[in-house]
Amino acid sequence: MMNYDVIFIGSGHAAWHAAVALTQAQKKVALIEKDTLAGTCTNYGCNPKILLEGPFEILEDMERLGDIFDHQPAVNWENLMRYKHEVIDPQKDGLEKLFSKMGIDIISGHGVIKDKHTVSVEGVDYGTKYIVIATGQRSHFLDVTGKEYLHDSRDFMDLESFPEHITFIGGGYISIEFASIASKFGSEVHVISHSDQILKPFHQPYVKKLADKLNKENVTFHYNEETARIEKTETGYKLTTESGLAIDTDYIVDATGRIPNVENIGLDELGIAYSKKGIKVNKHLLTSVDNIYASGDVLDKEIPKLTPTATFESNYIALQIMAREANLLNPVKALELLPIKYPAIPSVAYTLPRIAQVGMPIAEAEEKGYKIKTIKFGENLRFEYKNETDAEMVFALDNRKHVAGAAIYGHAADDLINIMTFIVEKKMSARELNMMIFAFPSASSGILDLLKVQMLDIDIEL
Repeated sequence: MMNYDVIFIGSGHAAWHAAVALTQAQKKVALIEKDTLAGTCTNYGCNPKILLEGPFEILEDMERLGDIFDHQPAVNWENLMRYKHEVIDPQKDGLEKLFSKMGIDIISGHGVIKDKHTVSVEGVDYGTKYIVIATGQRSHFLDVTGKEYLHDSRDFMDLESFPEHITFIGGGYISIEFASIASKFGSEVHVISHSDQILKPFHQPYVKKLADKLNKENVTFHYNEETARIEKTETGYKLTTESGLAIDTDYIVDATGRIPNVENIGLDELGIAYSKKGIKVNKHLLTSVDNIYASGDVLDKEIPKLTPTATFESNYIALQIMAREANLLNPVKALELLPIKYPAIPSVAYTLPRIAQVGMPIAEAEEKGYKIKTIKFGENLRFEYKNETDAEMVFALDNRKHVAGAAIYGHAADDLINIMTFIVEKKMSARELNMMIFAFPSASSGILDLLKVQMLDIDIEL
């Protein structure tokens, strides 16, 4: 039986970052993968999604700049998909070569934990000192009549041709991000939300701004609706809700959430605790078995299930295992095993335009009496922000004039929120920002100048 120091079940960001670090620390490591090496984000999620969105961002920029351009181009979906496959498909191969070169073994198949030191893959047993469960999540599908006609995000990002009429079920990231693309392509779009909100975790005034914009771009939102059934018709499909709403459409995406992959991997047999939200772990990311960790989206956790948090957890587990091994080798100079502590975590809805936030939610900050400031940087910095006059940022100042949280609306929100994450996490003051020099005329330098004035709590409107 082949033996390892650490076996990872899964090969996405929740696994391979730790695998690389542990291999560099001279540990013998294996990645078990039953699907595509490197996981969902690399192959079917974040990477292809941002690539597919790129041309539509350019269209948005051109539209905002008005009659500067004589002609507005159109996106050729077939060529875009060809480009997607050229760029995205080789990534897994490149990672496989890297892992193999480093000495990380890749085992293809479905991994099942037989006991705390044995993982079985397609009938072959592998021994290990530590196990890391990084099996991620999969798409949830509604259990309704006609569910066989539903598609998920993975299907959407592999469409050979784009439908003229498309319907999204759900009001979260996937629906609204894809609706932004579909509307810009010129399709008629419907979004079915089971509640009275979309993008619930985000600053709702900015969500409303986005919804109003999408309404003008042929996106219709149906709130407080539950899908009842899907029927095949002569021309496509008919979606009917419990209230009787009927929508004729060409394509339906079920974006009602994702489910942690906890079944059939040996959790029940070992008594590893889990819930419908995922695997339960302690403050060291250990399961109820003392040498089995869990990482990434498969966790039952309150923090956002994002690629960066999965990577953070993966790196943390690598350090935990290295520290445990060091303690075994030298118990006299034992290293303290520190519990995981998450820093400020930015979240971004990659819609057109983007909505981003970090730190304390603005609504919570208002309840706590923090000062709320708004910077309408799109109006003030038209030359830097490509005439995006409705772009803005709202942030909360605590009693020490530190930024406690921020939300941003605009096409540059995903990059700007990274700057705000640094400011929030490090509790930077306006004085500290003034002691640094930033490139000009960059998009971020202008907003930093406006931010510094507001952080000083000068009573002017920007």
